[in-house]
Amino acid sequence: MILHLPAPGGATRPYRPCAEPARYVPGGAPLTSRVVFAAAHVVADPYAETGPGGPAAVDWDATLAFRRHLWSHGLGVAEAMDTAQRGMGLDWAGAAELIRRSAAEADAVGGPLVCGAGTDQLAVTGIGFPYGLDEVRAAYEEQLAVCEESGARAVLMASRALAAVAKGPKDYLEVYGRLLEQVSAPVVLHWLGPMFDPALEGYWGSADPDHATRTVLELIAAHPGKVDGIKVSLLDARRESELRRLLPDGVRCYTGDDFHYPELIEGDDHGASHALLGVFDPLAPVAAEAVRALDADDAPGFRALLDPTVELARHLFREPTRFYKTGVVLLAWLAGHQSHFTMVGGLQSARSLPHLARAYELADGLGLFPDPEAAAGRMRHLLIVQGVAQ
Repeated sequence: MILHLPAPGGATRPYRPCAEPARYVPGGAPLTSRVVFAAAHVVADPYAETGPGGPAAVDWDATLAFRRHLWSHGLGVAEAMDTAQRGMGLDWAGAAELIRRSAAEADAVGGPLVCGAGTDQLAVTGIGFPYGLDEVRAAYEEQLAVCEESGARAVLMASRALAAVAKGPKDYLEVYGRLLEQVSAPVVLHWLGPMFDPALEGYWGSADPDHATRTVLELIAAHPGKVDGIKVSLLDARRESELRRLLPDGVRCYTGDDFHYPELIEGDDHGASHALLGVFDPLAPVAAEAVRALDADDAPGFRALLDPTVELARHLFREPTRFYKTGVVLLAWLAGHQSHFTMVGGLQSARSLPHLARAYELADGLGLFPDPEAAAGRMRHLLIVQGVAQ
């Protein structure tokens, strides 16, 4: 089969799908040199009577099956995070149910799991924000309780509500400090840059990243034993490396940099990053094999596996970066992990057809599809629906 993939400007280009996929078999030795979580997407129920702005309708069987796929390759699951469309189609009620169900599944299969606790039950309109710091803290506490009652470790997600109400670093230190005083197990902090969510501009109380870094370090130092690590999603490898060197002993840096993850995970003479990455949702099999190469002290083998994936990652996360989820779900559909290309909130329409076609081409070239012929057939069906197939 030859596909005629659309390109910007109305042109098409012929593409012959990959003949053989890369062979990544589930199982294998546990990962030891790095702690690795894939932030997982949710599978929508395509038959639900809902739409943009309505409650999220989730296909629970397919959603949990995808988490078992991630665990089967040795990765942990980061649940109810940005990749699961928190604040972009998945409301808090849906996220709470997702946390409970995934925690039960993780307990049944012995899969590593962390879950996002945020404040998205507080609507942020940007006009007359009706909340204060106490309400923001209470929202965090409600979500932390769901995580802890489910037996899951928490990720304290960056909060649009806190960004809207905080007046400076002291407010962040007060809210996070009160939360860290009461958590029952060490948590992961979450520094999500405005490229992922424009509402988070100036997080940690300053638009100057150096000042923000000082606030983060002050918070961690003031609460020893309460912070497992910090996930850094700034798409700035130099800044992440500098922050990593300043963290106290025993506090991990989890890279959330979907542009520079190979070099950050490999590390340097001063240390290495662990991983909590949305791009590891589609890259799970190759990511696991790459980290096993690091486990065997084979850094060149690690880079040989992971470096070729960066072009796909940069394409998926190109601006507007927050819509990367659309490409992630497309690839899950093409790989056979779900039966449709429908997303909660209708987000399947958030990327152009040429963008999706290029994502397919790059993923196919990496051998990511277990059945390349089936993936090509699904891509052709998408082109037909859009009226551009030849």
